[in-house]
Amino acid sequence: MKKAILATKVGMTQIFNTDGVLTPVTVLQAGPCVVTQVKTVENDGYSAVQVGYGDTKVRVITKDATGSKVVRHIHGVKKAQQGLFTKAGLEPKKYLKEFRFENAEEYTVGQEIKADIFAAGDKVDATAKSKGKGYQGAIKRFGQHRGPMAHGSKFHRHAGSNGGASDPSRVFKGKGMPGQMGAVKVTTQNLEVVRVDVENNVILVKGAVPGPKKSIVILKESVKAN
Repeated sequence: MKKAILATKVGMTQIFNTDGVLTPVTVLQAGPCVVTQVKTVENDGYSAVQVGYGDTKVRVITKDATGSKVVRHIHGVKKAQQGLFTKAGLEPKKYLKEFRFENAEEYTVGQEIKADIFAAGDKVDATAKSKGKGYQGAIKRFGQHRGPMAHGSKFHRHAGSNGGASDPSRVFKGKGMPGQMGAVKVTTQNLEVVRVDVENNVILVKGAVPGPKKSIVILKESVKAN
């Protein structure tokens, strides 16, 4: 993998090409991401680039008993991560992610990764946490058929039989049942980058991308591009 970036999902819209063909696109605010650490085989056992994304703020500034030492409490950042940013000499970031780039050794701490890492026509995989739907029945969750809707029917939107009493005497593993739907990690593969706005760090991707608006999306070059 040579290309990857963290982005925020802005929403969906549509654009027209020079021939007047309409294309539905998802707007992603991609980066800028800053390199917070470069991991090497010698020091860490593997090669990777750690990037930070999303500004955060200092929540409280206090002083010790003598009034000389300033202690910074950073909202949403753990103490171990605060030390990481301090060592790198960078401002704290809200999100951290590692990418195992093939050319990881070419990156340096503090370097920015922007939307121009991708170009129109590139194929990407988008990973995000899907929208949570709450507790849903088998019809909505798995697309199962409903029963008769007549007044005499006692079966409408139930999941149906779970299995015979004597044989197999159990419910098969994987049986579609009511339960929590959504709010899981989803990857949509082989999406096409339609346009890249380098000045505003915006990437337009053809089609839908998982997750609600304002969610964090991981864009990587596709593992099975045509």
